[in-house]
Amino acid sequence: MLFLDRLLGFFSHDVGIDLGTCNTLVYVRGKGIVLSEPSVVAVWKGTNEVLMGGQAVGLTAKRMLGRVPHKIEAIRPLRDGVIANFEVTEALLTYFIRKVHNQSAWVRPRVAVGIPSGITAVERRAVVNSAERAGAAKVYLIEEPMAAAIGVGLPIDEPVGNMVVDIGGGTTEVAVISMMGMVYCRSLRIAGDELDEAIADYLKRQYNLVVGETTAESIKIALGSAVPLESELTMEVMGRDQVKGLPRAITIRSEEIREALAESISQIVGAVLETLEHTPPELAADIYIRGIVLAGGGALLRGLDKLIVKETRGIPVRVAEEPLLAVARGTGVILEDIDTFGKALEAYRSDG
Repeated sequence: MLFLDRLLGFFSHDVGIDLGTCNTLVYVRGKGIVLSEPSVVAVWKGTNEVLMGGQAVGLTAKRMLGRVPHKIEAIRPLRDGVIANFEVTEALLTYFIRKVHNQSAWVRPRVAVGIPSGITAVERRAVVNSAERAGAAKVYLIEEPMAAAIGVGLPIDEPVGNMVVDIGGGTTEVAVISMMGMVYCRSLRIAGDELDEAIADYLKRQYNLVVGETTAESIKIALGSAVPLESELTMEVMGRDQVKGLPRAITIRSEEIREALAESISQIVGAVLETLEHTPPELAADIYIRGIVLAGGGALLRGLDKLIVKETRGIPVRVAEEPLLAVARGTGVILEDIDTFGKALEAYRSDG
């Protein structure tokens, strides 16, 4: 089987995809990560017809969020790390696969897709079907914590405990990995999107100010933190007054945003503690020495590493270099060396 995979790879343009709720990253074998765009598609409202002849995808569609007339809808076809709209996800994948191959409709690559570990068999099949209909000759599904661990260079093929926390847009994946397998994994549908919603809810509750998801995300990036900052920050925020219906500006503080995020962050830290509790003693000892690696966009939240160190009573925690790229790089590493990582893929082949 691996020989046939290598032969197919010789005649194809292999693609690794981190199909994220917020952003999609594409890795092309031999070139590295060549594309990173929002997972957004603009369609005519009430249909799945993509605007601009199928080209209103990614950055083009993201600019339309909250700024389009009622007959146009800019949507994100993935929610909580899984497909919420099958046809639009197919359009998203088709656009990205063709874009990295100069719009060629004849390219049929092998495609490796990162997926949350906690999704159902039906959700897995939806990803495979979408990729196949988008032009993939063969589809591999790679669980995101495994891909992230490979992408950040952890020695997952050795008999030692490796712990990775991948905080994406739709899910947080916490896993302990050893000898090419996940010893224990906790998948939590609380991640970047949930943090954005918490900020928007806080502003509505405290200030009667309504903001969109793009503004909430900007606030999270500018002010978000898991622990008190040495110098607290402020930011002016524009939104719509919920009572009067008019535009209004307020100034908010990083302390407020930390309060808004506290419950969600607590659940993420709780998943880390639960995973450690279910880890065999020998592997737990490895983790205590080797530490925990944070990946995904959520890893960039100020002070999250310090909070986890505190709550785990001193286990070292480090943020991966370029954490946003970890899963995409992992899918690419696997496609570059199918001999080494083929066994890790065996259970997730589209053909069985």
